[in-house]
Amino acid sequence: MGALRKFLAWVSVPVICLFALVLYMARPFNPDNNRLLGSAVARVGRALLGMERPLHGLEHLPTDRPTVVIANHQHNDDLFVFGDLLPPRTVTVGKSSLIWIPFFGQVFWLGGNVILNRARSHKAIAIMQATSAAISEDHKSLWVFPEGTRSQGRGLQKFKKGAFHAAIASGAPITMVCARQYEDKTLGWGGRREPVPVRILPPIETAGMTTEDIPELMVRCYSQMAETIAEL
Repeated sequence: MGALRKFLAWVSVPVICLFALVLYMARPFNPDNNRLLGSAVARVGRALLGMERPLHGLEHLPTDRPTVVIANHQHNDDLFVFGDLLPPRTVTVGKSSLIWIPFFGQVFWLGGNVILNRARSHKAIAIMQATSAAISEDHKSLWVFPEGTRSQGRGLQKFKKGAFHAAIASGAPITMVCARQYEDKTLGWGGRREPVPVRILPPIETAGMTTEDIPELMVRCYSQMAETIAEL
């Protein structure tokens, strides 16, 4: 039953994206499209999986100013865990191969999201620095998985610098979103997924910081997130 639930949840993603294409084509590159799509995908996906997502600290998520959101990345199912937590006018960061996924790739591109080529890391930092202009001038928020890849249950991985460059260059606060470590486990005969609690931490202000502060800022964010994940 659990396998059927997961199959239906992932089948729902391209179906929802297909319908969302109408909205995206009507107002292409509008960052608020991402929030609406993420909310629909996450809520439908969790309903099909039978997954509960207890949420703590929603009041810490800025909605009246841009922010750089960082979250721990574990599995593809993070889409269902985090999708409805995007602040208004949020763009996300994804690898270039995502644009080839039918329907999802097209809405990802039309959403004005940041597409990175991980094989060219020096360019990735430059792109993230350029994204800071979109944060400060266009009042967009940015969602980043700073580990750069899925941890697959191996714990919080080493952070990459891109998100921190973008936050400091724009002066936007960093908001940390932490999900408990989870696996593809089901509960009972109905195959419902185990709950995945999420906690949002108070933003860390970056105004006045320079690139010299990045190493210390990364350590601070990593330690707070690691401690919170362990508590969850």
